[in-house]
Amino acid sequence: MPRFILQRLLQGLLVLFVLVTISFFLIQALPGDAFVKERKMSEEAIQIQKERFHMDKSWAVQYVHYIKRLVFYRDLGVSPKKNRQVAEILQQSFPPSVILGLNALLIACAIGIPLGVFSAVNKNTWFDYLSMGFAMVGICIAAFIIGPLLQTFVAMKIPALKVAGWDNPLDILLPAITLGLAPAAYLARLTRGGMLEILSQDYVRTARAKGVPYLTIIRRHTLRGGLLPTVAFLGPAFAGLISGSFVVETIFQVPGMGRHFINGAVDRDLYLLLGCVLYYGFLIVILNLVSDIVQALLNPRLRDTI
Repeated sequence: MPRFILQRLLQGLLVLFVLVTISFFLIQALPGDAFVKERKMSEEAIQIQKERFHMDKSWAVQYVHYIKRLVFYRDLGVSPKKNRQVAEILQQSFPPSVILGLNALLIACAIGIPLGVFSAVNKNTWFDYLSMGFAMVGICIAAFIIGPLLQTFVAMKIPALKVAGWDNPLDILLPAITLGLAPAAYLARLTRGGMLEILSQDYVRTARAKGVPYLTIIRRHTLRGGLLPTVAFLGPAFAGLISGSFVVETIFQVPGMGRHFINGAVDRDLYLLLGCVLYYGFLIVILNLVSDIVQALLNPRLRDTI
C-alpha cells in the first residue's frame, strides 16, 4: 500500500505539471491582457506594470519564472488585476467552496445511495421506475434551472431561507441542494447497477437458498461489493462539485472560488487563473487517491494487486 500511494503521488505531480504547463500557454494565447481597464492607461504605465509582473518577457521566460517561484518558493504569484497575492485570494475563497461541496456531497449521498439500493432490491417495481425516473430528471436538468426555481418557490415562501447570501448556516441549504441533485442522480444509477450485479452472484443465491434473511444478505453480503462503483465515483465527484460550483456560487452569491475563476478568465488574469487551476487539479489528484484507497479497503482482490 505505501508503494502504491507513493506511485500515485508521483503520477499526481506529473499530472499537475502537465496541467499547469498546458493552462499557462492556453491562457497566454487568449486575446487582450490583464492591464486593459475602463480608464485607458498610457503606454508607459502599461509597460511599467508589465515589467513589474514579468509580463514583458517572452512566454517561455515567463513560464520558467513562474515554475521556479512555484517549485522553490511555493509562490502562486500576484494578481495584476487585484494587486494581491493569489494564495491569499484563494485561501479566503476556498473554505466556502469546500463547505458547499461537502454539503452537496452529503445531500447527494443521502438521496442517491438509498434510492439506488432500494431500486435494486425492488427491481422492476413502481418504486424502481419512479426512482430511476427521478435520477434521469436530475441528470437532465441543469443547476442554473434548479437554482432559480428553488429561489422562487422555496426561498421566497419560507422566511428562514434567503434568495442569496452566505451569512447564516441555513444559507448553505439551497445551494447545496442545487449542486447535489445531479450527483445524487448519478449515485442512484451507479448504486443500483452495482447492487444488481452483486445480487445476481452465485453466493447470494446460495445464501437465499439456505434461508438467510434477505435484509442480512443485503447488509452483510451485497452492500460492500455493490457500493464499489459508488466509491469510485465519489472522489472525482467531490472535486467536480468544488470545481464546477461556480454557476451555483454565482446564482446564490456564495463567496467561493468560482467567481475568481470566471473573473480571471474575463480579465485574463494569468496568475489568478493558474492558481485556480492548480487548486482544482490538486483536489482531483488527492481525492482520486483517497477513492482508490477506499476501494482497496472494500475489495480484498483489489487490495492484493496493490
